[in-house]
Amino acid sequence: MDRKKLVLLLGALVVAIGTALVARSMFAGASAPQAAAAIAPVQQEGPKVLVAKRALPLGTIITADAVGYQLWPKELVQDAYFVDGEADMSKLLGTVVRYPITAGEPVTQGALVAPGDRGFLAAALGPGMRAITIPVSEKTGVGGFVFPGDHVDMMLTQTISGGGEGGNLNTTETILRNLRVLATDQKTETKTDEDGKTVVQAVRTVTLEATPKVAEKIAVAQTIGTLSLSLRSLADSQSDLDRAIAQGTVKVPDGLSKQAEDKLLNQASARSDNGPGSFVTGGDVSRFQRRTVPAPTSPSTPEMAAPGGSSAPAHTGPAVRVFRGQAVTVQPVGNAAKGLVDAQANGVGRAAGTVSGATAASMIAG
Repeated sequence: MDRKKLVLLLGALVVAIGTALVARSMFAGASAPQAAAAIAPVQQEGPKVLVAKRALPLGTIITADAVGYQLWPKELVQDAYFVDGEADMSKLLGTVVRYPITAGEPVTQGALVAPGDRGFLAAALGPGMRAITIPVSEKTGVGGFVFPGDHVDMMLTQTISGGGEGGNLNTTETILRNLRVLATDQKTETKTDEDGKTVVQAVRTVTLEATPKVAEKIAVAQTIGTLSLSLRSLADSQSDLDRAIAQGTVKVPDGLSKQAEDKLLNQASARSDNGPGSFVTGGDVSRFQRRTVPAPTSPSTPEMAAPGGSSAPAHTGPAVRVFRGQAVTVQPVGNAAKGLVDAQANGVGRAAGTVSGATAASMIAG
């Protein structure tokens, strides 16, 4: 090959390699700032305002897990918002939602009713609901672990006497389910210590939310026996709602908006159950207790009064029934009955030394 051509070929090769290196460095330098810009997080500016962490229907009692602070654009902050650093979160706990608030929506000052304000308890009640108070103790009130906003079941314990042989029937039955607690004693908020932990206290009364019919049922149940509360799990409401939807008890119409559907499901999950509940008798707990109600004494076999007020088996043979006003005494046929009949036959008004004071008598054939 000619020396001149070889030099030209080598020169072209050097130029090509140099061009490739220059192009590579240019592309690498241009992509680095773009990657850095993509990785850099977007810094949000503005104050933090109080928003709802979940949907809060009308009458919801505010708890620590219901609301929280979130960054909000400064130009969109209104005077009615609760701003972090200006509002006292501890004073908001126990207040009641006056109108529905959707999840993520800022909570305004006019949306909450504080304890002591006029109409506070009425605002805590759902539409068509009533408030009723029952007395409790440490034993019947779950040891003070029932707080406003919780849901409980109600049990009725009573002793049933049938008047027959054997002991009485001791029984406990669940008469109501899923009742919402509005207040304990006269407090609608939970008390916390310096570390923010809930303080458990024994209470004397619990105020519950109920329909008018359920309120009547509770009022009657208090006169029958002892009422006790059992605390429900937070997961029970959702499982009961899923079961009701599967069984067709709760129907969600087609075409509802997400907000309307959430409102319907919240109302259904908070609804109390007035249906038949479970029960346990003494025989289910101890073999020495009864399982059924004692049989009542048959009116056709009256017991005979024995001396000292004790009772004896009814006489099955011929007997005399003696009437003294409204009182009736049955005497077996014998010398006493014969003397009474003879006395009446002779026009004498009493049987001497036997059934004095008898105003009438009748013979019963055996």
